[in-house]
Formats: sequence, structure tokens, C-alpha cells
Amino acid sequence: MRSHPLQSLHTVGGQVVLGVRTVQYFAVEIVTRRFIVGEFIKQAAFMAGTAFTPTLLMTIPIGVTLSIQFSLLAGQIGATSLSGAATGLAVIRQGAPLVAAILLAAAVGSAVSADLGSRTMREEIEAMEVMGVSVIRRLVVPRFAAVIVVGVALTGLTCFVGFMAGYLFNVYLQNGTPGSFVTTFASFATVGDLTLALVKAVVFAAIVAIVSCHKGLDTHGGPAGVANSVNAAVVESTLLLMLVNVAITQLYVLIFPRVTL
Repeated sequence: MRSHPLQSLHTVGGQVVLGVRTVQYFAVEIVTRRFIVGEFIKQAAFMAGTAFTPTLLMTIPIGVTLSIQFSLLAGQIGATSLSGAATGLAVIRQGAPLVAAILLAAAVGSAVSADLGSRTMREEIEAMEVMGVSVIRRLVVPRFAAVIVVGVALTGLTCFVGFMAGYLFNVYLQNGTPGSFVTTFASFATVGDLTLALVKAVVFAAIVAIVSCHKGLDTHGGPAGVANSVNAAVVESTLLLMLVNVAITQLYVLIFPRVTL
């Protein structure tokens, strides 16, 4: 009971410091053109290959489930023609960025944490520090940038696949009208909704990258410590994603309220 509050403060402080330094080094390396492009491309390709298929397979059933629920609700209140608008807004605003971020944390975050944790156990991190090589610049910054790029790409993929899954299910299995579905979606969905999804994607990806890198670099306790770091990275990232999603959504509603529906 006495150690847990101190450990929590240590973890939060370490992640805040790592996040600030990573952003600073990233900005400096972009300006000075010293960004490690090769490592960035390597990490981005690995992350995209790891997360693409699970995200695609997860998005389809979620899009279909949302289509079922909103179509039933719209039918109960006599507004069947608005099922496209409800499905599209739910997918773009909430479903797409959250699904992409959770899959990013599960597939990519665990891999990043395991990689850096294994390097820490093999004392590669200490060897780099002894040689005067910045661990943040060499290892964290390329992964940070790669996770953000892949997160934005996965969010775009989930937006498209989720909308198409809802459209096909509504039209071919629920006897919906294609024109009504597309028209109501285009009438209610705005560019601000897509902007919100992309902003969420960037913020969520940054959270996953910082938490995963911090857990990997803070690994101790041998092989079991690597497993504990991976587990902690996925769980903590998911919890933070849920909390931040609520905060961003509420801020968006307060700052940009909808006048009419």
C-alpha cells in the first residue's frame, strides 16, 4: 500500500519526461535534417504488417454490429432512412479511431515494448549510454514517428472498412435503400468529424508509443520482466486510450456544438 502510490508517481513522471524529450528531439531532428529515416521506414513497415490484418478483421464485425444496432433503433422510432447517418457518425467519430488505437496498442505496442525490453535485459541500452549514444534519439524517436504514421493510416482504413461494412449489411441484409444510406451519411457527417478522428489517431498513437517505449526501457527482472512490461504496456495504453477518448469527445462537443441535426 505504501509503495504503490510512489511507483505510480514514478511511472507517470517517467512517461511525461520521456514524452517531452521525445517530442523535443523529434522536432530538432526534423529541423536539422538528422532524422533517422532508415530506422523509421523499417519500423513503420514492420508495424503496418503486424497491425493491418488484425485491424481489418476487427473492423468488419464492429461495423456490422453498429449497423445492426442503429438500424434497429432507427426502425423503432420510425427513422429508418437515418440509419446511414447514425452508422457513419458512430464509425467515424468513435469506432474507427478507438478500434485502430486498441489494435495498435495490442499488436504494435506489445512488439515495441518487447523489443526494447529485450535490449534492456541484454544491456544494449546501457552500452549505448556508455558510448554516448542517445537512446531516445536512436530508438524512441523513430518508433514514435512510425507509430503515429501507422496509427493515422489504420484510422483511415477503419473509417473506410467500417463504413463499407455497415453499408453492405444495411443494403443487402436489412433491405435498406442505398441512396438513402449514402445521402443521410453525407448530410450529417462533416469534415470536422473526420478531423476529430485524425486528431484522435495522432494523440492515441503518441500515447501508445510513449507508454510502450517507457515500459520497455524500464524493464527489469529477466525474461519474466519482459513479459510483465509487455502486459503493463498493453493494459496501461488501453486504459489511457479510453480516458483520453472521453476527454477529447467531450471537448469537441463543447467547443463545436451541433446547432441542428
